[in-house]
Amino acid sequence: MQLTRRELLALAGAGTAGALAGCAGQLPEADVSVAGFGEGASGVVRVWTRGATVEGMTGVVDAFHASQDRIRVELTPVLDGQYVTKLATAIRGRTVPDVVDIDDINAMLFIYRDVFTDLTPLVQQLDSRDQLSPAHLDLATVDERTYGVPFLADVSMLWGNVELLDRAGVDLQALDSLEDAAAAAAAVSELGPDVHGWSTAGNNPGILGFTVQPHTWAAGGRILEGDVGAQTAALTGNEALRGTLQGYRDMWEAGAMPPANFSDSGAAWGADFRAGSVGLLPCNYISAVVEADDASRARTDVRLLPGPGGGSAFFAGGDNLCIPRGARNPSAAWELVRFALAVEQQERLPDNGFLPIRGDAATERYRESYPLAVLPLEQISQGYAPRTLSYNLLFNQADSPYLAMFREAVFGDGVDSAVEAAQPEFTRILEQAQR
Repeated sequence: MQLTRRELLALAGAGTAGALAGCAGQLPEADVSVAGFGEGASGVVRVWTRGATVEGMTGVVDAFHASQDRIRVELTPVLDGQYVTKLATAIRGRTVPDVVDIDDINAMLFIYRDVFTDLTPLVQQLDSRDQLSPAHLDLATVDERTYGVPFLADVSMLWGNVELLDRAGVDLQALDSLEDAAAAAAAVSELGPDVHGWSTAGNNPGILGFTVQPHTWAAGGRILEGDVGAQTAALTGNEALRGTLQGYRDMWEAGAMPPANFSDSGAAWGADFRAGSVGLLPCNYISAVVEADDASRARTDVRLLPGPGGGSAFFAGGDNLCIPRGARNPSAAWELVRFALAVEQQERLPDNGFLPIRGDAATERYRESYPLAVLPLEQISQGYAPRTLSYNLLFNQADSPYLAMFREAVFGDGVDSAVEAAQPEFTRILEQAQR
C-alpha cells in the first residue's frame, strides 16, 4: 500500500511518541574523509524509502542502475506511518540500511540522537552545494555539521483558477498579502452560489500545518523559537500568527469558503479546485497539477503563499537522504546519494509529482516541460520548515494543539481565545519532548 500525500499528512504523527527511546546506542561511523570515499565502490546498497515518495526514488534507482554495473540498489518502501518506529527498531537492533530516504521534518529526530553519519566534508565538496534548498539543508544540520542532503521537495503554494479570477477582476500575482487574497476570495465567491474563492481541508491537521503556517512565516513570524532541545512556543503576542488566523476567519465568515471545509478530512483534497468551482487553493504540486486533467491545468497558475501584511513563503516539505551509522556499504551509498542530486535526476522529479531541491534544476528543458513547477526553484530561499523534535505532536496528530487552535479561531469563538488556549499546550508538549 502506498500512502498519498493527504493520507500521509493525516497519519504522520501516529506511533512516533516513544519510538526513539533507547535508539541512540552508538553504531560505528564511516570515515568519510578517507581517500576515495564515494568513488569506484561496488556491492549492494540497501535503501529505505518512504511509501509516499517511492516513485521519486524508484526513478533515480533505475537511472543509477543504467549508468553503471558496479553497485546494485535494494529498495525497500516503508509506510510513512511506520517509518520512524521501524528505523528506530533497526538502529536498536544494529541492522540499519545504507541510505534512508526520510521525511525532512523527521530527520531531526534521529540527527539529534547522533545516529546518522556526519557528511559535512562530503557536502562541502559538492559542486551543487550553493544550489541546494537552504530550508531542507537546515533540517539536516546541527551545530554547523551536516547529517544529510536534500533529495526531493513537496511544497505548499497558492494555486489560482485564472478563469474565475479573471471574471472576478483579480490578478493572482498581485495578491501580495493575505488580506489581498481574502478580498480576492470574497470577489470570486460573488460569481455564483456554487463558486467559492478559497478552499482548505479544515479538519486535517497535517494539511493545515502544511498550508497555513507559511502565511505566518511570510510575515516574519515563527511559532517555535530557540534551538532544538531548548525550544519555546511563541503564540501569544505573535501578530503574524494572529493575522493568519484572522484572515481565514474572515474568509469563513464571508462565505468565501465551502461549508464542507468545516469537516473536510482531506480525502478529496483539491477536488473542488480541479473541478473549477474554487478560485484559490493552498496545496502542493500533486494535488493542483499531477491529479488534474488538461483542462484544469490550462486554467491554473501559481504564486507563493502571502502573509498578513505582505511577504511570501512556502512549506519546504519533502525528503532528505541520510546514511545511518553502522551502514554496511557507506561508500557506495554516497555514490548513490551524489547521483540523486545531479541535475539530470532532479529535473525529472515532477514526472512523479515532486520538485527538485536545487535551484539550477530549472533548466530550459525543465521550464518548458513543467512551467508550474518553476516558481519554488526561482524563489528557493523563501522555503522554510520548523526544526523541532515535536512536529508530529504539535501539528500532525488529530489531537494536535495547532489543529485545535485553527478550528477554534476560524470556526469557533475567535482568534484570541484560540491562541491563548494553544499556548500552554504547545509549551507542555515541547517541555515533555525536551526533558
